[in-house]
Amino acid sequence: MNDATQASASLTRSLAEFAATLRFEQIPAAVLARAKLSLLDTLGCCLQGSTCPPARKLLEVVRNEGGRPVASILGAFERTSPTLAALVNGAAAHAFQLDEVHPRAVLHPGSVVVPAVMAAAESAGGLTGRDWLTAMVAGYEAGIRVGVATQGRMFERGFHNQGTSGTIAAATGASRALALDARGLVHALGLAASQAAGLMAVQEGAMAKALHSGRAAQSGLLAALLARNGYTGIEGVLDSAYGRFYDAFVGGPGAGDWAAALGERWETLDVGYKLAPASNGSITAMQTLARVMAQHRLEAEDIERIVAHVSTNTYHHCGFEFDPRSASVLGAQMSVRYGLAVMALDKRATPAQFAPERIREDGLAAFLPRIELRACPEFDAPGGKLRLASRLDVRCKDGRILVDESLHRKGSVEDPVSPAEIEGKFRGLAAPVLGREKAEACIARIRTLENETKVGNPLDV
Repeated sequence: MNDATQASASLTRSLAEFAATLRFEQIPAAVLARAKLSLLDTLGCCLQGSTCPPARKLLEVVRNEGGRPVASILGAFERTSPTLAALVNGAAAHAFQLDEVHPRAVLHPGSVVVPAVMAAAESAGGLTGRDWLTAMVAGYEAGIRVGVATQGRMFERGFHNQGTSGTIAAATGASRALALDARGLVHALGLAASQAAGLMAVQEGAMAKALHSGRAAQSGLLAALLARNGYTGIEGVLDSAYGRFYDAFVGGPGAGDWAAALGERWETLDVGYKLAPASNGSITAMQTLARVMAQHRLEAEDIERIVAHVSTNTYHHCGFEFDPRSASVLGAQMSVRYGLAVMALDKRATPAQFAPERIREDGLAAFLPRIELRACPEFDAPGGKLRLASRLDVRCKDGRILVDESLHRKGSVEDPVSPAEIEGKFRGLAAPVLGREKAEACIARIRTLENETKVGNPLDV
């Protein structure tokens, strides 16, 4: 083993040892509070997503396959095997593009970690609330750090981090929930990384985008279960040698000592939340346009052209040509062009703006040619800090050119939302599925989940 491989292998061991030995008492209060908000947010997204075609169609296949009724399928009020439950719940969490996100890792950690931990907890007969939250935080810290170390290069090469580094996050959380020791966790990481997959061409509308989250949650849990049974994985899988994780997906080693300051610097604190069901880059552009229109009292008919300057990442990810005649809901959610058009016309971005019937309305199709996207190198800052930024030139029919920009998305760490807003979001997503009374009971339970003695599915109230 050469020096680089030895160093990286030690980083893998450091990550495994951190996750295996993390104690609830070591988690700072701010991190615990963020984890509980993320848990609530993810569960709400699971419930909303369970009503969407990607999750419904996947559930049909799971029902036909069958499975020992151990773990909950959220929104369906039924049970199946742990790995199949993780598959469906992970897909549901990501199905409507509302799940929280860590921007530098380009990862939605909740939609892979929470389903894996929940299924592992139910298969184990339940965990204490402290152990449940500890497993969740371990998964977040591992997956986010592994994603940050790619510095966006995995995404640039066309891989979807949700299905790649997401497997590492899920495996770490599930392994901690199943009480694997550090040695077992090393093998779980190796097994999870061997199952990593996901292509970013899904951004144009394929249901496979949600499947990436579901498969990552399922693969991570499967890796933990296999490792617990003595099944071996690739040791030192996060090193830079041939055929290992970073070499395959990034074309070189992960950047920096990504395992540094484990238990001291908490990446969970940099998770942000989404209040609109669209891609992050689209949300930032939409919020900029909403501000311009409100400040200058514009209507859609006042606008001659909108030129959106976005990062190269957003341009490639969300700047594709959009044809409303053939587009899917996901295609609309991912498209900056569609987001700006519907914001100009409706002045809001709720689920109604992304309904199939709205996407295909003639007025929207007529407005789309007024929108132009340009890649802006100044937003390609190292580390992806401005990856979601946008600057708009709004050219009015009266000759004015109105310029405004948003460097950060509403709901991000830089422009945060309150816990009350996340609870309100959960109510809106959960009440149609659970009913108002049960939704309120779930919020109350998760606020003090650490006091529970036995938790499998946190929505069992």
